[in-house]
Amino acid sequence: MNAVAEIRDLRVEVDGRALVDGVSLRVTAGKVTALVGASGSGKTTTGLALLGEYPAGARVTGEVRLPGGPAGYVPQHPGTALNPARRVGALLRDIARTRVRALPRRERRAAAHQRVLRALSLAQLPAPEAVLRRYPHQLSGGQQQRVVLAQALLLGARLVVADEPTTGQDALTKQRIVDRFAAVARQGIAVVLLSHDLDVVRALADEVLVLRDGRVVESGPVDRLWPAPRRLRTAEPPATDGPAELPAVHGPADRTGLPGAGREVLRVGGLTARHGRTTVLRTSALTLRAGECLAVVGRSGSGKTTLARCLAGLHRGHDGELLLDGAPLPRSLRDRTRAQLAAVQYVFQDARAAFDEHRPVLAQVARTAVRLRGAAEADALAEAVSTVTGLGLTERQVRRRPAQLSGGELQRAALARALLARPRMLICDEITSGLDAVTRRGILDTLAGLLRDRRGLSLVLITHDLGTAAALATRIAVLDGGEVVEEGPARRVLTSPEHPFTVSLLETSTRAT
Repeated sequence: MNAVAEIRDLRVEVDGRALVDGVSLRVTAGKVTALVGASGSGKTTTGLALLGEYPAGARVTGEVRLPGGPAGYVPQHPGTALNPARRVGALLRDIARTRVRALPRRERRAAAHQRVLRALSLAQLPAPEAVLRRYPHQLSGGQQQRVVLAQALLLGARLVVADEPTTGQDALTKQRIVDRFAAVARQGIAVVLLSHDLDVVRALADEVLVLRDGRVVESGPVDRLWPAPRRLRTAEPPATDGPAELPAVHGPADRTGLPGAGREVLRVGGLTARHGRTTVLRTSALTLRAGECLAVVGRSGSGKTTLARCLAGLHRGHDGELLLDGAPLPRSLRDRTRAQLAAVQYVFQDARAAFDEHRPVLAQVARTAVRLRGAAEADALAEAVSTVTGLGLTERQVRRRPAQLSGGELQRAALARALLARPRMLICDEITSGLDAVTRRGILDTLAGLLRDRRGLSLVLITHDLGTAAALATRIAVLDGGEVVEEGPARRVLTSPEHPFTVSLLETSTRAT
């Protein structure tokens, strides 16, 4: 079968460090080739090479050929690939018009529109006419992903590179994404899947390449490498037999020995949040005490991130009571004092987008202490070095720019930046969802250590993954359709759920393991 794309002996080097070293692969039409490996293994660098994209200042040797024609790219965070100032219809029609120029002028508009609808249908986006009228920020992450995929199909791409397309998604949504890319492959389009999610790789891939430290350490047909690629077996989380076998969770008594433990830090009362005129979140009373972790769990689109953004002052369209240490917390960041800004810190899912790409990471981490605590620059820099090294990074790593760090390294740097504010409450929004199992476990261990060692620190953990919640949570709040359907001690919610939706969520998670 003819190759759609081919890489031969690729080496990508930045500042003397090889990001990719001697990688070769052959991609054929209608097949899915998966690149798997831990954070920093070289998956994304290899995938982007198929698009002719390399890190700034990279020294590149080897050969990359695309005899099958253009390649499309679906990034891990698809909203970054869409122009926020233009409606989806305008974005897609601009591409479609380039494909119908050979037609008579009077036929072009209708032909372009039909191409757009066909691409959206192939990308499995329902109600396309309604979507075309919206701006990107009015779409969910899954809808944004399908629009970006439609863009690639409109361009006539014979190859689509999908970078961690299931990041931050629950098990049901993951299955829909697998079905979507399988449908694309059935159209004769090659797919290169970059993923750490071995369940998704097993369900979708034809060929697998396992990368470590920039090199291919194992490769072959997916059926031959499973039950799991040998080099990745140690990275998989342990299997579970059901809800009763979920990892042990912390109870309230775990932290009562800490000075100040148990004192109420946050109270949320009757919160109602809106997007425009549409109500998207309603909550009854929620509380968070010093030293606790409140895990907010639910499927994609359930309102988890909206709740987190309300707490952080990033979503002003809400009513209700927010109290921090018993004092009202203004709805908007603009109205919060410097002390209130420092007290509530947010760590985003997309750590890379949260850093200025032109400045060294260490300078950005240190800036938090200067801006929010008034620390001297020299003292802030020293504290930043101490904090990042305590989180497992080296000073040499964080003196680089963000593009030169892996996703896991940047997530630790983002944690360090938040900690330099010395917060009372840390909000972590799906911060482990785009990471491999080993890196994810390291981040969870880090968070558990922070709760244990930092007096008075509390954590709000936004996650779709019950295993992640089980590892850290003192209490769990379950959201469905913008409503808190169940809330209580983590052990009770995970082993004796009361609401039917919680039961179904546990069953779905168990089937996915």
